[in-house]
Order: sequence, then structure tokens, then C-alpha cells
Amino acid sequence: MPSAPTPQSPAPARERRLPGGPVLQDSVTQAISAAFFEELASVGYARLSLEAVAKRAGAGKAAIYRRWPSKLEMTVALISEVAVDAPEVADTGTLRGDVRAFLVDLADGLSHRLPSKIIPDLLAESTRNPELAQALLAAVRDPRRAKATGLLERAVERGELPTDVDRELALDFLAGPLYWRLAVLHAPTGPDYLDRLTDKLVAAFAA
Repeated sequence: MPSAPTPQSPAPARERRLPGGPVLQDSVTQAISAAFFEELASVGYARLSLEAVAKRAGAGKAAIYRRWPSKLEMTVALISEVAVDAPEVADTGTLRGDVRAFLVDLADGLSHRLPSKIIPDLLAESTRNPELAQALLAAVRDPRRAKATGLLERAVERGELPTDVDRELALDFLAGPLYWRLAVLHAPTGPDYLDRLTDKLVAAFAA
């Protein structure tokens, strides 16, 4: 969740009006969004309060409720907004090159200060919150897996992988090791580690 959720850069102030509702200034919405992610990374979903988000954003609590009626709806909306546009998986011309590029992109996203704190927290919370779990699947997991499937299909078309390659298992392999290393162990990754992981993954896919 962008591959991972991050606050949006300020843009020129604009206004929009909800049907039958008040005018909402985009600059205020952006400030609240940025404050939300900072607060979420700082205290986690369970301790997150809309009052704290409003204070961090320099806005009134009413400004939040005009946009999102609850913490859950705010979280679902903002995570979906920034995470659903997963980046395209690079087509380098080879399976190894594509896997390496995918891992670099994933590592960059998971290493970012906010996603490295937010994603594990939300995944833990989602075990207790089915609606949040569904939003994370739709906004974070599904778009990335759908685009990563193209990586495998290109390899099949080039003859680098058999047509009956286990696509579901391969997609799990692509993301699982890096997520465990960066989001759970908080261990560093570097070019050598990514090279070794790439070689192991390519060999596993073709086995």
C-alpha cells in the first residue's frame, strides 16, 4: 500500500462539495491525510484517535467527520486511496531481470519509514477487523499480485517457465521473504541480498 501507503505531497488548494453537503477544501483533506499516516505510524490503529489526527493536522475534529464518519471508514478510504495504484512491474526482457526489479521496488516500499510501521500494524489489526482486512486485500495485496502475475506470464511466453507453473505459490514466494525480512525482522537488505534472493526465486519457479 503506490506500493505502500505514504502521505501525499501538498497540492494547490481546491474545493469540492459533497452532494447536499458542505464545500471541502482539498488542502485541508491533504493535511488531514498526511496527519493520519503520521499518527497511525506513531501509535498504531488501536490507539489512533480522530482528535489526535485533527490536532496534528491543525484542523477541527468536525473537518474529519465531514469527510469520514468513523476511524474505520477513514482508514479504509485513505489506505485504499494511496495504495490501490500499485506500480507496474518492469519488463526487462528476462525473468531474472523482472524478479530483481520487482524485489527492488518492494524493498523500497517496505523500507519507507511509514509503511514499515503501518503495514505490520494494520495486518495485525485486520485479524480482528474483517472490514479492514477486506480493504487491505483490495487496496494493497490484490493490485500488486495482479500486476506481478504479468511477470510470470511474460516468462511463460518467453519459454523461461513452464505453462503449468504454480502461479499462486510463485506470487507468495515473490513477496513473502522480503516482507518477513523487512517488516518482521527489520533486517537490512542490500544489492547482494537481493541478488541471492533473485537467484533462489528464479530457480524455485523453474523447478
